[in-house]
Amino acid sequence: MNRLKLIRPDAAHEAQVMDYRRVFLENGEYFAGCAGLEDVENYAEWLDFENRLSKKYGDGYVPSSVFLAVRTEDETLAGILEIRHRLTPFLLRYGGHIGYSVLPSQRRRGCATEMLRLALEECRKLDLDRVLLTCDKANVASARTIAANGGVLENEIEDDVGMGRSGTIQRYWIAVE
Repeated sequence: MNRLKLIRPDAAHEAQVMDYRRVFLENGEYFAGCAGLEDVENYAEWLDFENRLSKKYGDGYVPSSVFLAVRTEDETLAGILEIRHRLTPFLLRYGGHIGYSVLPSQRRRGCATEMLRLALEECRKLDLDRVLLTCDKANVASARTIAANGGVLENEIEDDVGMGRSGTIQRYWIAVE
């Protein structure tokens, strides 16, 4: 497993983040936890995610913290995650507190499990006592990642907003201790 750390995005990681965007677009990947990276043309625009997303979602926007998950040995980008500080009715049903994605070349190495563990540490700092995570039922790897971090399946709901492939969203709660 790669040892990872979470860092705030800054100018030093522009090339890696924009390459991440390119890889995800070329492979038709879903940009979970990427603060709208798929919607921007340049890094400066992406870094302004708080302003950009609050305009896009209006009253449905909640403050969030965005982190890059980088390998401790060489600062290579492995993934991106977003922690939403509170839930709207939509997020309570479909999205949850935490979204994350892992670069395809870094998958199956324990990165997602480590990223979520580190995200839970950040949730403690936000005084969240429990967090909701959701995943598409077909995404078995994500379900395993959530379970490995203490996730308890609350229920499965119909995906009537088209977030996944299976048509079913699994909703998990994790106690933040």
